[in-house]
Amino acid sequence: MNVVVWNENRHEKSNPMVAEIYPNGIHGAIAEFLEEDQIHVKTATLDEEDHGLTDELLNETDVLIWWGHKAHDEVKDDIVEKVHKRVLEGMGLIALHSAHFSKIFKKLMGTTCDLKWREADETERLWVVDPSHPITEGIGEYIELEKEEMYGEHFDIPAPDQLIFMSWFEGGEVFRSGSTYQRGKGKIFYFRPGHETYPTYYNKEIQRVIKNGVKWVNNVNTPAPVYGNAKPLEEITKKQVKQ
Repeated sequence: MNVVVWNENRHEKSNPMVAEIYPNGIHGAIAEFLEEDQIHVKTATLDEEDHGLTDELLNETDVLIWWGHKAHDEVKDDIVEKVHKRVLEGMGLIALHSAHFSKIFKKLMGTTCDLKWREADETERLWVVDPSHPITEGIGEYIELEKEEMYGEHFDIPAPDQLIFMSWFEGGEVFRSGSTYQRGKGKIFYFRPGHETYPTYYNKEIQRVIKNGVKWVNNVNTPAPVYGNAKPLEEITKKQVKQ
């Protein structure tokens, strides 16, 4: 399995607090814990040529993890189209935190993906609402984060294929924090936690969810459907019998 962790990598350059928390970037922190499970990981960032997402790299990628926040509009439309095509072909996508507003996530969802938010040191409790789902393997009834940014409903997304996590914040809001979708042959997992000024991606339970998510969105040996003008099945069967 080939995984690419994409990060705009802007906060780490402009905010000393973020640089201190993630000295190797958010992409580096995520890549590091994925590599613990012997997963082949590469990273890509916004300011690289083609945002680091060359045709060659995308064609080899089984799962793309996307983190973005302040520079969504700087992502080139032609790159978004290429990523969108690869998802429809079967590449898995995990959208983290503010990637709900990324061009690629909004294109796949077909909605504004807008929400309420509040930057405050609030406790977040992510309740597992589908304990049978593989993404929740190894997780208890909930994950508690001492400090996180608040996201609140209404979250303008399509009804999820599966709702896995529901967050509660001490300010009183709730939020659909873990949702899955399928677009074409591609599986998509949106996972809310991960504001840049908190060490969320060092939390072992958050790491476990992302690792589980990588395995779940990875399509293994899925057959490619055949489209276009089709011969009658009877004709095909007779031909096979003669052979």
